[in-house]
Amino acid sequence: MEQLVVRLGANPNEPIHWIVWSGQQNEIIASGELPNAAQLATLGDRAGRRSICVLVPTSDVLLKWVELPAKAGRKALAAIPFILEEEISGDIAQQFFALGPKNGNKQAVAVVNKEKLQSWLNMIEDAGLTCDQVIPDVLALPIADKNAWSILELGRQLLVRKDDWAGLQGERDWLIQAINHHARQYAKLNQQALLVNDYSGTNLADVENLEVSVMPLELPMKVLAQGVKLTEFNLLQGEYKISNKVSGQWKKWRLAAVLAVIALFTTLIDKTLEQNRLTEQLATLKTQVSSEYKRAFPNAGAYRDLKTTMTRQMKALEQGGGGASMLIMLSQLRPAFEESQVKPQTMRFDSSRGELRIQVVARNFDALDQFKRQAEAQGFTVEQGSINQKDNQVIGSLSIRS
Repeated sequence: MEQLVVRLGANPNEPIHWIVWSGQQNEIIASGELPNAAQLATLGDRAGRRSICVLVPTSDVLLKWVELPAKAGRKALAAIPFILEEEISGDIAQQFFALGPKNGNKQAVAVVNKEKLQSWLNMIEDAGLTCDQVIPDVLALPIADKNAWSILELGRQLLVRKDDWAGLQGERDWLIQAINHHARQYAKLNQQALLVNDYSGTNLADVENLEVSVMPLELPMKVLAQGVKLTEFNLLQGEYKISNKVSGQWKKWRLAAVLAVIALFTTLIDKTLEQNRLTEQLATLKTQVSSEYKRAFPNAGAYRDLKTTMTRQMKALEQGGGGASMLIMLSQLRPAFEESQVKPQTMRFDSSRGELRIQVVARNFDALDQFKRQAEAQGFTVEQGSINQKDNQVIGSLSIRS
């Protein structure tokens, strides 16, 4: 399964690290760094249908263990904000409390300011993305040894995981000082150096009381992506639960979906009406074709298949006797028809005499005379029959022999 892992900054202006990771293939598909949250939308193609996990700075999340009474129920869990009130700066009503794993009577709790959590979600939503999981970044660090800290350098920041539910995160220079202080206190208390597993080759030479084990060096985001797979915790609980978000999105787009369905039905109705109209037009055209066929071949008799009958009649015309063919004559007369703009209305062909009798319509007498001259120039004998003028047109009968 492939996943897009995005590590946000504390604010929209901080750099954003990302990686597309295939856990099944155990390989990096793509990775990179964005200058700020405004560029998150460029990850749309990378996201595709992949699940998205968002890592957030642990410096903005308080990770605590809370001692609860044995067989603690919902009331005890509801009292957690008040138990931690003295350790939280600000109004507890403005804080969101997410429950982590439980160890005996101890309950893991993550506390984050609601505005801060919402700002991270807004960064993702404004980019057109939807995340499935939000995790404090240090919880994605591996724990190779429960007696050792894990350290990872990401950009200019250090991530430190102290145990299952504790860690540090911040600017490298500041955090080195914090590690130095913790190591000094640890050595004084335990009479031994603090064990550290380093996953990014961090320079810790100036820190005393440390016993550093350099782990296999990997891309920092790869280390975190691998850790995400092992992390079940999710800040998206309660009012931020994914199902609620999906429901909210559905409510947001429900009107658009209804309108789309209405538009679809309207289109189907239009298509049905159009199909009926075309069917009526087809029936009318068939009637007109049949009428024209009977007028062109009055002695042809009844028929079943107009196309087959028409083909047979055309072949008969092509094979007309006397060395003349109706189709050949019409082909040779084509220039005369086009230049004079005389239009044939009806025609009959006498194959025994090689004679074509046609009734034509011309715009005037000169056009009819022009046709006669051009036909005779092609070697035909043209005899004019009755000629009438009607509605500013000239209608005449012609006999043409080759």
